[in-house]
Amino acid sequence: MNTMTYKGYNARIEYDPRDDIFVGRVLGVRDIISFHASSVSQLHEAFHLALDDYLADCAERGVTPERPASGKVMLRIRPEVHAAATIAAQSAGKSLNQWADEVFERAAQA
Repeated sequence: MNTMTYKGYNARIEYDPRDDIFVGRVLGVRDIISFHASSVSQLHEAFHLALDDYLADCAERGVTPERPASGKVMLRIRPEVHAAATIAAQSAGKSLNQWADEVFERAAQA
């Protein structure tokens, strides 16, 4: 996946061969923040402008901008998976949060 990062926000980039442009969309927020351009340098500029416009609009409306991640994850998993993860964490000498953070990081980088 091709991505760009700006001010802590990430965007997925795809090429649209029909229109011969790059299209981007900010990930991890409910609001739709999209942009497009015909070159990579223009795409960077369009991403920055789209995100800056989103942040300015939030400020103007007195709304806190949505962040891609808060650092808190609530999961519903099967009890046997929960038990196995707890045992794996304890075997590694870690809390379940520490263990899960490492597992998530490895999975996200794969």
